[in-house]
Amino acid sequence: MTLPPTIGIGAALDQEVRFKARATSLPGDSVSSITVPYFGREVKVAGTRTFPDWSITVINDENFRIRNNLEIWMSGLNSHVGNLRSPNLVNNAQYQTDAWVNQYAKSGQIIKQYKMVGLFPIDVAPIDLDWASGDQIEEFSVTFALQWWESIFPVVTTDSVAAI
Repeated sequence: MTLPPTIGIGAALDQEVRFKARATSLPGDSVSSITVPYFGREVKVAGTRTFPDWSITVINDENFRIRNNLEIWMSGLNSHVGNLRSPNLVNNAQYQTDAWVNQYAKSGQIIKQYKMVGLFPIDVAPIDLDWASGDQIEEFSVTFALQWWESIFPVVTTDSVAAI
């Protein structure tokens, strides 16, 4: 994920997100159906495609670097006190970004890739603070809205035998 430069986050954070984004899911796919009455029967036709929100789980560390920058990003979209958007984020290109999701084989080879287009955060989950969980790594989830996703296949590698 490359974070939008207009929110004041440096490119150096990109590698940190790549390393600390611990888990996610491959995107879902949904097309609604529209029921149309026709000669006493209901005929179903394809309706609207929707792209569900996408979430990642991030490992937090004591510098809170990723979480703090996500909070800055979200505050730029709508500030806590003023209920205003930052003047640096007035159009989609200024606050949306793209991300890639790779599924790896046991060999380390990418076997499936998706491009998530037009992401922006809509929820940064709370972090539970509990002394009883002292042997666990602190983490939180982030939910992004997206415009659409693209399935990128086949992934071209030197080991590719056939295209799907």
